Amino acid sequence: MIDWLAELSSYWSKAKQGNEIREHCYYIEITESDLIEIVKVIKENLFGRLITIVGTDQRLRDKGFMIYYVFGIDAAQEHLVLAYRIDEKEEHFPSITPYLPAANWFEREIQDLFGLKAIGHPNPSPLVLHGFDLKKGYPLRKDTAKDAAITYANLPLQFTKYESDDVVQVPVGPIHAGVIEPGHFRFGAIGDSVLHLDAQLFYTHRGIEKTSEGLSVEEALQLAERICGVDVISHAISFSQAIEKIGKIEIPKRAQYLRSIYLELERLYNHVGDVGNLGAGVGFAFAVSQGLRIKEELLRLNERYLGHRYLRDLIAIGGVKKDISNQALEQMVHEIGFLLQDFREMADVMMKHEIVLNRMKNTGILRLKEANDLETVGIAARASGRNLDVRRDYPHDMYKDIDFNVSIYNEGDVFARAMIRVDEIKESFSLIKQWVKSIPEGEIQIAYGELPSYQWALGVTESARGENVHWVMVGPNQTIERYRIRSAPYMNWPAVPLTVPGNIIPDFPLINKSFELCYACCDR
Repeated sequence: MIDWLAELSSYWSKAKQGNEIREHCYYIEITESDLIEIVKVIKENLFGRLITIVGTDQRLRDKGFMIYYVFGIDAAQEHLVLAYRIDEKEEHFPSITPYLPAANWFEREIQDLFGLKAIGHPNPSPLVLHGFDLKKGYPLRKDTAKDAAITYANLPLQFTKYESDDVVQVPVGPIHAGVIEPGHFRFGAIGDSVLHLDAQLFYTHRGIEKTSEGLSVEEALQLAERICGVDVISHAISFSQAIEKIGKIEIPKRAQYLRSIYLELERLYNHVGDVGNLGAGVGFAFAVSQGLRIKEELLRLNERYLGHRYLRDLIAIGGVKKDISNQALEQMVHEIGFLLQDFREMADVMMKHEIVLNRMKNTGILRLKEANDLETVGIAARASGRNLDVRRDYPHDMYKDIDFNVSIYNEGDVFARAMIRVDEIKESFSLIKQWVKSIPEGEIQIAYGELPSYQWALGVTESARGENVHWVMVGPNQTIERYRIRSAPYMNWPAVPLTVPGNIIPDFPLINKSFELCYACCDR
């Protein structure tokens, strides 16, 4: 047992003590009577951060459902997992949302997909399957077939009701003018001033977690790469990490270098494109055109050196699939440096322009308390003063052996979120240069043996948008028993509506772009 678990000593006699089942991950099975009190202790005494909640249907093996509550104890670089068993005849569990607001979406999703009721939830309305009849089979139960149809009943969506006739409701979406994914935003406004915003997502849920059941781990890795078109490396490494922990697989040193380099290449093109795209929110065409041009050059560089613009099919369980010579790496660094010189010139003009500053500063503010309550991650968290970066706090691969700067801003506005990206572009390039200078020769992938059945593990990486967490349980014959994907956008979308009131409706596209959240990462 490690020191911070001593804080749970008063509950220890009632809870089943688990062993350290994965590196830096501890497990406790708890009872209903202890759940809320233990959650309070973890949050208030250990400063634990809710990372994900995973529902599983284990009725075929042990007559019940399980809910796993995963917390990050960042100061100790450890994970603590609470496991709560639900009898198959009960089909309900106590809600922790009144104590941890970040549990809101997780618990509602479990209701939708497993049919388990969250007792005491302040808003138990459907999250994922809004408008559907949920009485004819729940998608993630084991006795529901992958191709089972769910009846769309055209049930009305629930939005905030306003008593004053002065408040006008302005619906936007779910079908948008641009080529983007569907999301519905409903503003309550007086004139142009926004009083409240409701956001409804999950219009194109793809059922990736259900699809993965029974697939081989290699087939599931292909699914992981397709969760999001621009977070390919992050999702692939997160999945692979989980499998490697289950199988106690130590990847070769060169593969660790390459994985780290690939992650930073992915961060670079995302951040460059996102900074330029913010120019569209303020009508600053120079930034838009230059950002798109430089991003395109970075994507072409990816394809030239690594075979795919978005870095697909590079990560393998046990290492990486594709190597690149040291000479090519050095040439790649030279070309990136040339492109980023152009970016720095563009960003310098953009971030000092009077109109840009006027539109970005004090716009779309996310306060630190709100960021903490909702457990926001990535750019959104760091721009609001939340000192969190998985690369530093839960280091893996070559992040373990290198110091780097994590930029933190306190303003929480659009400008702060833009400047975090500008700073991180510089830092990412610095990391790549250092790793290229010291990368060793050697193997890039190691073979792995039989994976133990019904074991699970976490994989965690820092994507361009923030922390991506993959919880994987392996079944018999190297197949997937349960795969839970918790992306950075899943944690950050609930924060967006809090940043809009007090602004005007035309500011919403700019605010939304500053978070740059993916819909597909939620519709997984």
